[in-house]
Amino acid sequence: VIVCVPTPVDEHLAPDLGPLRAACASVVRHAVAGQTIVLTSTTYAGCTRDLLVQPLRERGLHVGRDVFVAFSPERINPGVVDHVPESTPRVVGGITPTCTARATAVLASTAAEVHSVSSPEAAELTKLLENTFRAVNIALANEFAVAAGALSVDIVEVIKAAATKPYGFMPFYPGAGVGGHCIPCDPHYLLWQLRGRRQASPLVEAAMTAIATRPRAVVDRAREVLADAGRPLRGSRVLVVGVAYKPGVADLRESPALEILDELARRGATIGYTDPMIDTVRTSAGVLTSERNPRPGDWDLVIVHTVHPGHDHDWLLDCPVVLDTTYRLEHIAHRQVP
Repeated sequence: VIVCVPTPVDEHLAPDLGPLRAACASVVRHAVAGQTIVLTSTTYAGCTRDLLVQPLRERGLHVGRDVFVAFSPERINPGVVDHVPESTPRVVGGITPTCTARATAVLASTAAEVHSVSSPEAAELTKLLENTFRAVNIALANEFAVAAGALSVDIVEVIKAAATKPYGFMPFYPGAGVGGHCIPCDPHYLLWQLRGRRQASPLVEAAMTAIATRPRAVVDRAREVLADAGRPLRGSRVLVVGVAYKPGVADLRESPALEILDELARRGATIGYTDPMIDTVRTSAGVLTSERNPRPGDWDLVIVHTVHPGHDHDWLLDCPVVLDTTYRLEHIAHRQVP
């Protein structure tokens, strides 16, 4: 039995475990001797024991003898064909060595390699480390972009130069924020658990705070570039290019574009968007429909949020002002977000 359900955060950035609790309760209710149960949803360290092991014990099923329980975090990179699950190693940690062995046998046919760890907690924390690592480095890239802008240095040139070092460096690029079901949420599972133990994590806290402010910084920059062109933000027509949270997916979850659109509308701009993979978007200004063939002359400012592969963006060359949050359209964009 593989348990894989969403584990988002609520409006207070605390874990929303409702779907996971319901799924695990159903698994426990129907569990029979001989089953192997593998939890794969990203969660806090100790969740596998809390939601599966203890309830199974209360049903009279001894884990490691009657049923076999392990945690193995999903590893998926939507929209990137080079990183399919079948070619990505899996981490697995069982309640007992036998549980680990049983779970490894289940997962072996779906992964290139299975790496075992000593416990479910080690596997649970592994996933939190992976995505917290990304969040912290994205926050650092954003901060370096601001520093480079203040020093009149091209941050993309700097990152590419640093990436020539064959060890000790991994390139991360700045952007409008983070989206999807992982990076904006998973570090908060760690922070929530640490707060319950009165354990500080100032670096992660600072990174997540910085990431949360990034969409508003994009709108601040939009106001600046419009002012440079002699226009106020209020009353200007602003088009956002790409609202999916990343290239190649039709997924709006936690997309910074949504907050950017809402903030633009709050400040009095007339907003629109174009995205070949997202037909409609609900904003504070109402439901918007994607502009299928946007005309450059209809917009005072274009903000590039997501660049989907295989789509032509040369029409941006005819736009009066282009603000590139992706740092990938140097040949087109008139401005970038520092």
